[in-house]
Amino acid sequence: MEEKVYKIMNGAGTVSITVGIVTLATGVACGIMMIIAGAKLLAGKSKVLF
Repeated sequence: MEEKVYKIMNGAGTVSITVGIVTLATGVACGIMMIIAGAKLLAGKSKVLF
């Protein structure tokens, strides 16, 4: 019985670490894309005519 619980906890820990890494990578990628998009908007604001 204890081995089964250990295996389940091990699997849950592995999944948690994997999801955390994927979430971190996605967050960093989104942040970089937002910074690039903002820089492009700021660079092109002088070209906007009202």
